[in-house]
Amino acid sequence: MKNMISRRDFLKTIGGGVVGGLVIYGAPEVVRAITRQGNSSPLNAAPVALDKRDLEKHYWGFIVDTERCIGCGKCVVACKKENNVPWEPEFNRTWVERYVITEDREVFVDSPNAGRDGFTAEPMNVKYRNVAVWKSFFVPKLCNQCENPPCVAVCPVNATYMTEEGIVLVDQKHCIGCRYCIQACPYGARYVLPDFAETHFGQVRVIDKCTWCYHRITKGLLPACVEMCPVGARVFGDLRDPLSPVSKLLKEKRFYVLKPDLGTEPKVYYLGFEKGVL
Repeated sequence: MKNMISRRDFLKTIGGGVVGGLVIYGAPEVVRAITRQGNSSPLNAAPVALDKRDLEKHYWGFIVDTERCIGCGKCVVACKKENNVPWEPEFNRTWVERYVITEDREVFVDSPNAGRDGFTAEPMNVKYRNVAVWKSFFVPKLCNQCENPPCVAVCPVNATYMTEEGIVLVDQKHCIGCRYCIQACPYGARYVLPDFAETHFGQVRVIDKCTWCYHRITKGLLPACVEMCPVGARVFGDLRDPLSPVSKLLKEKRFYVLKPDLGTEPKVYYLGFEKGVL
């Protein structure tokens, strides 16, 4: 893969240690920011459509701000509608979890219907316990689009692959549904399409996953979940551009990735939760 930049080299380039927006590509005189309806963050604007010949110049990253997320579930609904994901809560390209930390530092997690319908006032696994809650927050989950993706390494037919811009995709025309990639993914980001949810090519029981709405970002649009977030808790942009909102926020904010000890080098960066909680 050519022109690839590692997360480590990227952090050296920008000088440090991410949330709300998308970079605008193109000359200033021909590019204007598009403020997306429903997203309160002024940083979340879409780029112009990308030239296929220039895709390798970009390397995408994603930020989730858990201090902004309100657990409304609009992102989950938007993803299902945009990507033809089955409505049933066990099938998700993205989902939302609620973390509740008690005063004695016990951690409880729930995700009713994958967060699709929002959350009740109290977590079900804490509701009937006589405990004092110290802190609670919502954590959206999605494919981490790892720089070192184990799912790519284990696919026996090369149906799972990485694009020039660092997006891991599944070629469902060639996928044989062996589930090796599901076992290899440490983030639970993949699922098997059921018999009632065939692909555009007519297959069933093949693997599906979050693509960061690759079909949209290559046309200059935001991922559906980013566009629909009403509080700007999801951010998408170019890690190779030091002036992008993603790069600037990575310089300014303390961030974490999930399961960093595995060496997968995730490109989803989280703000707002304590290290070791997730």
